[in-house]
Amino acid sequence: MNDDNDHRDLGRDLGVFATDPLAGSGLPLWLPDGAVIRAELQRLAKDLAHRDGCVDVYSPVLGKRALFERSGHLGKFSDDMFPAMRLGDEAADDELVLRPANCPHHALIYAAASRSHRELPLRLNELGAMFRAERSGVVSGLSRVRQIHLDDTHVFCRPDQAGEEAARGLRTAIEAQRILGLPVDCVRLSMRDDSDAWLGGREQWREAEAALRDAGQAVLDDAGLRLVEAPGEAAFYGPKFDLQVRDGRGHEETIATVQLDFNLPERFDLTYHGADGERHRPVMLHRGTVGSMERVVAALLERYRGRLPLWLAPVQVAVLPVSEAQDSVARALVDALHGKGIRTELRCDDSLGARVADARRRRDHLIAVIGQRESADRAVQVTDVAGDHRETVPVQVLIDRAVEARDGRLPLVRWA
Repeated sequence: MNDDNDHRDLGRDLGVFATDPLAGSGLPLWLPDGAVIRAELQRLAKDLAHRDGCVDVYSPVLGKRALFERSGHLGKFSDDMFPAMRLGDEAADDELVLRPANCPHHALIYAAASRSHRELPLRLNELGAMFRAERSGVVSGLSRVRQIHLDDTHVFCRPDQAGEEAARGLRTAIEAQRILGLPVDCVRLSMRDDSDAWLGGREQWREAEAALRDAGQAVLDDAGLRLVEAPGEAAFYGPKFDLQVRDGRGHEETIATVQLDFNLPERFDLTYHGADGERHRPVMLHRGTVGSMERVVAALLERYRGRLPLWLAPVQVAVLPVSEAQDSVARALVDALHGKGIRTELRCDDSLGARVADARRRRDHLIAVIGQRESADRAVQVTDVAGDHRETVPVQVLIDRAVEARDGRLPLVRWA
């Protein structure tokens, strides 16, 4: 990968994120332009989750040590967790831990009410923060961090619904990457190996792996993606689908995941009332369809070399009047674009050539120049660098095309 396509350099040069020794390694600071990108990704994640029938919840980033002992995270994941914190004279049992995952809290939310077989599946969604005690020599930019913000849904369903829910999650994860323009290299079925580092029995794992394989095959056939089996790559609590992409260096990374979990419902004694009046154990699925905000932004910066699609671009339209005589017309265009919710900046300082060069350097998506002729014709000269397109169009055409690209989350603005 060329140095000019490293997300760490792009992130610094474009004002997406910063780092500071006082904040600490692996804890990036999201700058205003980075916050815009992240907010758009979060909106996409919520839109997809709500379309799939997910409901929003919120849970604390801290939990008692006992919560993670019960979930199995402390037993299997302790090396990647931050040390427990004791407050004052409180007992050791009251030590608090920064959560490495959101699922234990969501299990508690499920358990907060009695559940009937008729109300399942229940899909709980939260874009929550999780913490990993990555070593200083491992953390890197946004791709390897100590605080992760994951588009996280946990589905609680009957066993007969698990296959359909896994397929639903996989289908949505593939669609999310299509919208983002991140090509999926393959879908990995991550399974256990022959070691004893897994929760649950071998037969239970074999059944779960077979269920995932069967559930995902039709989805993968429709998407034209191949399934690659990967023993030893499962989560400690169950097998999973991992959507694999390649970064600018050709390294394979997981960008989104759908996981089957038969252990947490057992550990938290989760039940629902069946049609027979008896208590039954639900199946739990973990799905991160967009992915972690940090890793996805890193992948997007490198995929587009910083020139993001219009709906993600911090500045969607830069308006440049040629001279002071066009300032009032330019301001009217900015106001009209703002009125449609288009992120717009008016640039008046310096020469026109310098302003155009600066807009290109900053990766503003559309550059709109208004000179004497454009002002008289109520038109604007538009340069769309990503689409390799330049033409003079009526002001309303510019507004309509920008709104269309924004609302449709299009990879390119449609000018024809």
